[in-house]
Amino acid sequence: MKYSFLVLPLLFLLGCSGLEKTEYNKIRKKNCSGEYIKRRRADKYEIDLVPSQKKQELYSWEDPNREYLPKITKDFFRCKGNPLNPPNNSLKDCEGSHRHSLPIIHGKEGIYPILLEVLNYIQTKTKQKVAITCGHRCPKHNAYSEPSKVKSLHMYGAEVDFYVKGYEDKPLDVIDLIEEYFQKQPRYKNKGLYLNFKRQNKKGVQTPQWINKEISITLYLKTEGRDFDNRHPYPYINIQVNYDRDLNEKVTTANSPRYMQW
Repeated sequence: MKYSFLVLPLLFLLGCSGLEKTEYNKIRKKNCSGEYIKRRRADKYEIDLVPSQKKQELYSWEDPNREYLPKITKDFFRCKGNPLNPPNNSLKDCEGSHRHSLPIIHGKEGIYPILLEVLNYIQTKTKQKVAITCGHRCPKHNAYSEPSKVKSLHMYGAEVDFYVKGYEDKPLDVIDLIEEYFQKQPRYKNKGLYLNFKRQNKKGVQTPQWINKEISITLYLKTEGRDFDNRHPYPYINIQVNYDRDLNEKVTTANSPRYMQW
C-alpha cells in the first residue's frame, strides 16, 4: 500500500504505450500493399548482388597519355620587362608587355611560326613544359637585358631562349628532338639544307652551334650566356630564325625593322 500510488501511474503509461503500438501496427498493415510477381519457368531467379568495381578516372594532370600541357602560342613570347626590376647600369626596364605589341610579321602581330612549331613539338614528345625565359624584347627591355646589343633577333620575333622542365640537365636530348622535327615534317622532305645540321663554333660558347637553312641552335651551359632574362642555374637553348620560308629570304636585324610595332 505504501507504493501503490507509484504503481498505478506506471501501469497506466504502459497501457497507453501498448495501445499506441497496437494502433501503429494496424495503420502500418493497412498501408502495406503488395502484388504477385509472375515469372516463366525458364526465368532465373538468381540476382548478382556483388557490385563491380569501376576504375577511377584520372584527372588530366595525372594521365601521362593525355596532352594536358597548354599549347604554346605567340602570347607566351610577350616581353617580360617590368618597371620594378632594379636598374642595370643606370638603365631602367620597360613597362612590360601591356605597353606594346609583338612584332608585325607578314602583316600580323606574331612570332615566326617555326619557333612555335618546334617548341610545341618538344612539349608533345617530352610531355614536359617548355619554359620560355626570353621571347620577344622591346627595344628598351633589350637594352636593359643586354646593353652590349643594340639590336637582337629577340626584338623581331625571330629568337627564343628556353629550357624544358625535367630536362634541365639533358639539353642535348632536347636538341635531338629539334633535329627530329625537321626529319618528320613533310615540307622538308628531300630538302638537305633543312635536314642536315652543320656544326659551327661560336665565340664565348663551349658547344658548337647546330645550323641548318632555317634556324641556328645554341646551347648555353650554366656559366654561359647569362643576362637579365636567363638568371636561372640551368643550361638553356637558344634558337634563332635564319630564313623566312614564306618570303624566301634571310632574316637579319638589318632587314627586320619592317616587322616592328610598338
